[in-house]
Order: sequence, then C-alpha cells, then structure tokens
Amino acid sequence: MLGSLFIFAAMAATCLGASLQGVTNWGTNPTNITMYIYVPDQLAANPPIIVAIHSCQRDALNWYNRTTLPSYADANGFILIYPETPNFNHCWDVHNTATLTHNEGGDALGIINMINYTLSTYNGDSTRVFAMGFSSGGMMTNALAGTYPNVFEAAAAYSGVAHACSAGSPCSTPFCQNQTCAQGLEHTSTEWGNFVRNSYPGYTEKRPRMMIVHGTNDTLVRPKCAVEALKQWSEVLGVPFTKNVTGVPSAEYTQMVYGDGTQLQGYFAEGVGHTSLVNEDIMLRFFGLIA
Repeated sequence: MLGSLFIFAAMAATCLGASLQGVTNWGTNPTNITMYIYVPDQLAANPPIIVAIHSCQRDALNWYNRTTLPSYADANGFILIYPETPNFNHCWDVHNTATLTHNEGGDALGIINMINYTLSTYNGDSTRVFAMGFSSGGMMTNALAGTYPNVFEAAAAYSGVAHACSAGSPCSTPFCQNQTCAQGLEHTSTEWGNFVRNSYPGYTEKRPRMMIVHGTNDTLVRPKCAVEALKQWSEVLGVPFTKNVTGVPSAEYTQMVYGDGTQLQGYFAEGVGHTSLVNEDIMLRFFGLIA
C-alpha cells in the first residue's frame, strides 16, 4: 500500500508540480502511524494547516482522492496533512484513554506531532490549524478537538461521533462487538461536556469552533451520534441552538445554527446514508480560509 502511494505521488503532481509526499522522522510516534503531506508550490505566508483524516479500512491516498482540498490548497496556499493508521483495520483509536487524554499518547499525540513538525518546517500559522475527517476520521476529529483544544482553531466532523463516545470500549471500529456508541449513545449535555473537559484538566482557554455533518439514513453510524455531538459542543462552547435553515447548502440539507453560527453548526442530509458529505466551500468558509 505504501509503495503504491509513493508511485501515485510521483504521478499525481498538479500542473505546478506539487504532490502528496510521505514524511519520516517527524516526531514521537506512539502508535506507528504514518504521515503524508501536500504542500502547494505557492505557499501563503505563515500557511494555515488542515489535518485530513481518513475513514476505516481506508488510507491517506484514498482520502486525498476523495475531496478537492488539494486544489483549494493550490489556490489558497495552505498545507494538508494526511495521517494514516495501520491499526484496528485502519481505524483510529478514539476509544483509548491515551488518545482521550492530553499529551498521554495514542494516535492523537502522533497527529499533534505531525502538526508541530509542519508548523516548524514550513513556518506555519499556529493560530490557523484545522482538522476534518469522515467516519472514523470524523470520530478522531472530535477526539482531537476535545483533547487538544489549544492546537485547533476549528474542526469539521463528517459522519462521526461525540468526543469520548467510545471511551472504555475495547475498540472503535465497525467490527467491534460493542457498537453502543455508533448506534447513538446518549448522555446529558453536561455529561458530554465533562468528557471534553476531563480530557485536558485545568484548560480554560478558547475551544475549537465545530461543524458536525451527518446523513439521516446512516445505519452504520446513526444520525443520533451527530445529535449527541452537537449537544456536547453546544454545552462546551456555551452556544445554544438558535434555528434550523432548510436548503443549505443544497435542497436535501437542513442547517442547524447555534448562537450566531460562528462557533457551532450542524448539517443533516435527508435520505443520505454513510458517506463523506464534504462540501469544501462550506467547510473552508467556516474555517475562515476562503471568503
């Protein structure tokens, strides 16, 4: 798989020459995950960074191909990091205490070290670091936002679950015997909020802005999971539900606005199953990377 990725990277250069590249020696790596990066030829001054996180049974190459983020990186000068895990059927370890505890290890700390490497190597902007991902990647997006709020400005989780939803489970994959989380585990808003706060005890500074997106016909990761994630972040960010807006960004969607919409938004796609649902324009506007 890795060999095919490097072959692809050599072939899939943009017209300017940028391509997906493997990175070694990027820092402490507790779980033997792998780092890939897309650096456009024309970087912005102090470039922003987006971590793009793949789903179960997939890899960095798959997620690189499944969105148009590289073309936006070319146009706007930001950097894309594509982490890859070989563990748990290529699913992220969002059930592990280490990943759910600040600076304790797990896949999460490996990803944070990728970010630190990129900030240092490319003089990146530490105030404009973002995460996004689908399914298991969406779960890790929520985990990162909860465990490392000091790192991320905003995050977008597609078809994921709330932070610490799988805590205590032996695994966090579609093949795990315990599917309580993915079927829509419920907690009170305060309980969900405490899971976030307990991941980084004593932290009182700004929290990442969040976007939660889900299909209403998702039978693998139930849409209730998005409802619970929105409850969590509404409580953590202190922004109550304000209104629903139908037809945004397109006819099948309902947008859920919390507060004034700058801190927390939800999107539900009517009749849509377990799929990535990435609308790059909507996400990048929420991140503040495009107008």
